[in-house]
Amino acid sequence: MSAVSTAPTRPAAPGGAGELASWLIPEWELKPDSVEAVEKLPSFASKLRECERVCQAPYSEVSHEIQDALVLRRLQQMVNTVRLNPLWRSRLSGAGISGAPQTYEEWQRIPLSDKETQREFFMDSRPGMVVPLARGGFEIVASGGTSGGKPLESVYSLRELRDTYEVAGRFMGAYQLGGYLPGSDPKWLYTTLADYQMWSSGTMVGGVLAQVPGVNYIGAGPVTAPVLEHMFSYPGPKALMGITAGIAILSELGAGMSQEAKESFRVALYGSGVLPQRKRAELKAMYPNLTILSYFAATQAETIGLQLTEESPYLAAVPGLHLVEIVDEQGRWVAEGEEGELVVTRLHGHEAPLLRLKLGDRMIRRPRLDGPGLKTGRFEFAGRTGDILHLNDSQYSAPRAYEALREDLLKATATDLDVVAHEIQFVNHREGKTITLLASVDDVPGLTYRMDAALGPYGVQHVFVNALPRSLSLFNQGEANPASIEKTGYRFLIKFVPRASAEIERTSVGKVPLVRDRG
Repeated sequence: MSAVSTAPTRPAAPGGAGELASWLIPEWELKPDSVEAVEKLPSFASKLRECERVCQAPYSEVSHEIQDALVLRRLQQMVNTVRLNPLWRSRLSGAGISGAPQTYEEWQRIPLSDKETQREFFMDSRPGMVVPLARGGFEIVASGGTSGGKPLESVYSLRELRDTYEVAGRFMGAYQLGGYLPGSDPKWLYTTLADYQMWSSGTMVGGVLAQVPGVNYIGAGPVTAPVLEHMFSYPGPKALMGITAGIAILSELGAGMSQEAKESFRVALYGSGVLPQRKRAELKAMYPNLTILSYFAATQAETIGLQLTEESPYLAAVPGLHLVEIVDEQGRWVAEGEEGELVVTRLHGHEAPLLRLKLGDRMIRRPRLDGPGLKTGRFEFAGRTGDILHLNDSQYSAPRAYEALREDLLKATATDLDVVAHEIQFVNHREGKTITLLASVDDVPGLTYRMDAALGPYGVQHVFVNALPRSLSLFNQGEANPASIEKTGYRFLIKFVPRASAEIERTSVGKVPLVRDRG
């Protein structure tokens, strides 16, 4: 008999947040004493449902105090669980951690994990699993290796994925999509993500989308114009999720559609990075009723943050799904308004937890939503961790550098890169000390002539050296000025290239990295 099944009957739910959390995850579940006990632990999703019953409200709308208390209790349970595994126990002991954190302050002392940690713990013999793979009931999911070039595997219990898909799908329906898919006609939710089953995007994001209440789901995979036209011929409002490039191309694929079909496209969800302003304008010109929102996800977390309205770029976390942290270099939480690294801990897996995983993205921590209705944390995408321009020993934020350059070029040349460019990419030839901003455009000769005429032979250099200091953070802006940047010996260029130019480097799945370093 398991410890759980022989536990005494719980008393009635208490009133305080901490007491409620302890009632929902009682002592006999908090610290499982064996692998067998872990296998029999009730799901965290069942705790969320019980919390809803007690509070008489959706979990996403209960107070932050209660959410914080229950998540901390779950994190304590997770630390106790992973300490059953020798590799995890050694990792935590090496950081001076011998037990579960009693506060979020203590939680922040747990070492951050990265993709190498993930590879060491969950690939090959998978020594980091608490419940051995031989017990069955798991799914292996891999990334495409689009950042580092090496595929990376994650291990999930099937019961965990069933729960996370449902939690995230319900949230999408209630707080993101519901208001955009009106009427009594059938409602459609498509994805053009490739579904190779083992590759995470189509499998895991598709798992979420299929759980949005009240919609009909189609995992279409990459589509041609005739296939898209057929899908959009179905009566009823439609939403479609894809990678950024997959959303951008819809303005071309929809050219042959009927006006009725175009008007039925209500929501485009782009899956990573930034959708250029030009592409947004083209999409809205093609599809007059379209709202464009960000769906931020990763291999290791299928729904990290959802943009709820076009009026704000902030991403909302799904309450009770992950612990989302924005941290500094020491793994401590940054203050609201500050930029840091995105760190995610999945809350639903008992069998193979992975604590505090860095995903390689930069975020700005934003104020929580705390009005009537939804209560959740928010953050704003600030670029990939690798989106850095290195000038000798100094580092500059490429997204902020681009914004500063765009502003100055608009003033000097009346050319708005957001309007004319399909894609942009900084190429840093570090040995040759040259940084080139490539922009793919329709009218290469015309834009090149306009820029040269307005700026003259040294104008681009002048624009760059004046813009780059503004790409430093508020606290580091004293590190550089135009004169110090000139002294680095770097030359700065802007080059317009045709669409689909081979000069712009793309990943195997068509993504355009903002920065490419070359020798």
